[in-house]
Amino acid sequence: MTQIVVLPSVLGVRQGVLDAADRLRAAGHHVLVADFLAGRTFDEYEPALAHAEGELGHGVLMQRATDAVAEVPDGFALLGFSLGTVMTAHVASLRPVSGVVMVAGAIPPSAFGDGRTWPAGVPGQTHSTIGDPWREQELVEATAAEAAGAGAFFDVFDYPGAGHLFTDASLPDEYDAEATELMWSRVLPFVAGLS
Repeated sequence: MTQIVVLPSVLGVRQGVLDAADRLRAAGHHVLVADFLAGRTFDEYEPALAHAEGELGHGVLMQRATDAVAEVPDGFALLGFSLGTVMTAHVASLRPVSGVVMVAGAIPPSAFGDGRTWPAGVPGQTHSTIGDPWREQELVEATAAEAAGAGAFFDVFDYPGAGHLFTDASLPDEYDAEATELMWSRVLPFVAGLS
């Protein structure tokens, strides 16, 4: 089994995040949901972004993510959704981790501009839909290239459709059941191999 830290999207720890944690637990893993939004949840992106980026700022969010894993032993894996992928890159560049899964986003640690890079040899995956309106293809490519440069395997998985948080059944306009099952068929063997 693997210790896995799950980091939510800007919408917070909604049912989709809890479902992901439950699926990982059902596969035998230890899971910590790192709620860097301190209990706040949102149904729409605009107020969520205003809170996260306007009221709090990335510095506060990254410190909260760092604090959330302070007691977790080294060697854990990270799984982040959307804004949570930024937090996975942040934490992975500061702590010894075993693997990284980025869902609905990707960003290399070098994007922080402070000299950090992808951790040496740490494998990763990114999963997103082709038509995701928040998708930044250049960041996906930069993340894969930076991981490869660090001697790590990094798989880019693309899915049909245009849902952003496509694995969250509580967001019916974005959810894709088929793509979700395909994603988990890739994520679960990946994290199992990290233990």
